Amino acid sequence: MIEEKAKTEPASQLTRRQAMLQILRTGGIAAAAAGSAYWLSNRSTHPVPAPPEQARRDHRVSANSAFPIMAVAQNGEPRALVQQTLADMGGIRRFIARGDVVVLKPNIAWDRTPEQAANTNPDLVAEVVRQCWQAGAKRVIVTDVSCNEPRRCFQRSGIQAAARAEGAEVLLPDPELFREVDLGGVVLKSWPVFIPFLEADKVINLPIAKHHGLTGATLGMKNWYGILGGQRNRLHQQIHQSLVDLAAFMLPTLTIMDCYRTLIRNGPTGGNLEDVLLKRTVLASTDPVALDTWVAQAWWNLDPTHLPYLQIAHDRGLGTTLYETLNVKFTKLG
Repeated sequence: MIEEKAKTEPASQLTRRQAMLQILRTGGIAAAAAGSAYWLSNRSTHPVPAPPEQARRDHRVSANSAFPIMAVAQNGEPRALVQQTLADMGGIRRFIARGDVVVLKPNIAWDRTPEQAANTNPDLVAEVVRQCWQAGAKRVIVTDVSCNEPRRCFQRSGIQAAARAEGAEVLLPDPELFREVDLGGVVLKSWPVFIPFLEADKVINLPIAKHHGLTGATLGMKNWYGILGGQRNRLHQQIHQSLVDLAAFMLPTLTIMDCYRTLIRNGPTGGNLEDVLLKRTVLASTDPVALDTWVAQAWWNLDPTHLPYLQIAHDRGLGTTLYETLNVKFTKLG
């Protein structure tokens, strides 16, 4: 059986890390999943401006000890889970200000249905769109640079329809809308970046947790591959360092992790419903390293010795792998 059974030791005998892993592993319902553009501004023929000297994009908000670093909501439907995690993190207005241009980055990489759990849940995306409008955003853009044919991915994932129903601008990855940028990384130097991510006021990362044949798991930090053009398969040669380079370049306002349905094996594309577990969990955090570390260990028993990018990111000060030391808020809806 893939999902680990809950430990029966008394809570007092568990370390904090073990207890937190147990919460994630037992919080959802483990069952096979049932089957069931506008641009940032008007497009112009004027030349694209040269990239700034300092390419790093830091969209973070100020730390506030009154709120947790991470919030976990379980046993609910995607919209309710998003609402709970955002409320626990201090509310959407802590992250989005009136007049902000907000770009939401779900995973829309694959020509798959929501039930196959290869892309971010469309209801989760729709709820984040709605929340951003409530905070007074000027624009809410939903986009990704897909691996399969983009139009098919955006439609079949359900994300295009769900986001548009909430008034978002759904932007397909037009090959003309990339800018060559010096990412300043150890591996990633000059690379084409999709312009919406360079022009946004705030960026919210909306990854889905799933298995990956190369790294073992694909989580929040790997979702940044979807801001790049070019031959991304080249990055797999030094995948762990390239992941950290991207994480250091694009510092999100918030990461909201979709663990409602989890592709537990045969990722990242999946296709077989027997590979999907219903976890009914959503996590949100201002620490992307802690978030990836916790979910990787809880779902796949992968720690930084198995996923070196986590330790590299920790050492570079992008977050911490010691998630058990953080202030975390847990909520069960059912």
